[in-house]
Amino acid sequence: MSVLPAAGAAAVRLLSPEQLARDLAVRDLTDPAAGPHALQLVVERAVAALAARWDCPVRVHRGERVVSVADNYDHLNYRADDVTRDARYTRYVDGRRMLRSHSSALVPGALRALAAEGAGAPERVLLVCPGLVYRRDSIDRLHSGTPHQLDLWYLTRGPVPAGPEDLTGMIAALAGALLPGAGYRTEERVHPYTLAGRQLDVAAGGDDGAWVEVAECGLAHPGVLAGAGLGPEWSGLALGMGLDRVLMLLKGVPDIRLLRSADPAVTAQLTDLAPYRPVSALPAVRRDLSVAVDGADLAEDLGDRVRDALGADADCVESVEILSATPCRDLPPQALARLGARPDQHNLLVKVILRPLERTLTDADANLLRDRVHAALHQGTVHQWASTPAGQPQ
Repeated sequence: MSVLPAAGAAAVRLLSPEQLARDLAVRDLTDPAAGPHALQLVVERAVAALAARWDCPVRVHRGERVVSVADNYDHLNYRADDVTRDARYTRYVDGRRMLRSHSSALVPGALRALAAEGAGAPERVLLVCPGLVYRRDSIDRLHSGTPHQLDLWYLTRGPVPAGPEDLTGMIAALAGALLPGAGYRTEERVHPYTLAGRQLDVAAGGDDGAWVEVAECGLAHPGVLAGAGLGPEWSGLALGMGLDRVLMLLKGVPDIRLLRSADPAVTAQLTDLAPYRPVSALPAVRRDLSVAVDGADLAEDLGDRVRDALGADADCVESVEILSATPCRDLPPQALARLGARPDQHNLLVKVILRPLERTLTDADANLLRDRVHAALHQGTVHQWASTPAGQPQ
């Protein structure tokens, strides 16, 4: 059984009971039991396309949000020292359990269930693992700390193994079903649970010619199949997809936060796959922060700290962007003093865009949010506040 990296639980930040309860309370938009949502239609369309292609039965495996570290990493061939195991990217519950960081964490259980059927298992089967996952991610219009993913694994038993041509056909079938007419490309990638791995990018359709990553795939790694109890006669294809991005591209939704909007004018549009009709955007408020941090933090690190600090108010933040990073040792003495920074820290200039989806911010509201973000990010000893709540130092 896999345990925490490095020195174990004592060296890794674990989720508090309050944080765990908050995270588990987030609605999984792919789950019909929680109510209808367009993401479920994306799943249905993808599954129908592949099930028809191979004329095979479908097995849906949802599982729990809290999974073993072993299923999230070890049973998918992740190395013991893989950087993704770091607590900066993983929400650990305790020494052996975590909130799943990708829908692939559901696959080992689905493979074990298939292996348990023995000779009674179908010759071909499509394993479907959809659900909410938990990531330490940046804050912008494409990223969320609780995105939705879909793993689709096609398994076949027999003398002719699944090969690269089958993978190419799988990619074409999905792209045609989910984003008809959109351009797409694949690039070689290495994944621990696949061989001949690829990344699937789709043309975003804008004037800038941008490509958006929507999936990663490859031949199912024989070691992963064997570890689940499937014999060498089994082979397959493995694909993991970002559902939020596919839905945004399909409908033309400009901001990932809209997928959870409570605005009736928005929610009414999230029960089908028809093009999104823009709802009047509220004005944005920009606040620039100069903060000292202990390490060379990335946008993902800042995003996670902002989400933790703001809680339910995190949806007021449209984006957090690092504009520049400077070693504090290169700053003049007066700048170090103003930040209360140490020479071994880094000074980040951060742009924060505040724009709630359902209300307009007053200057006072924006300043209070700005100060909460500042308090969450700044690790110097001197704070510069935009407002002065009762009892808060200047």
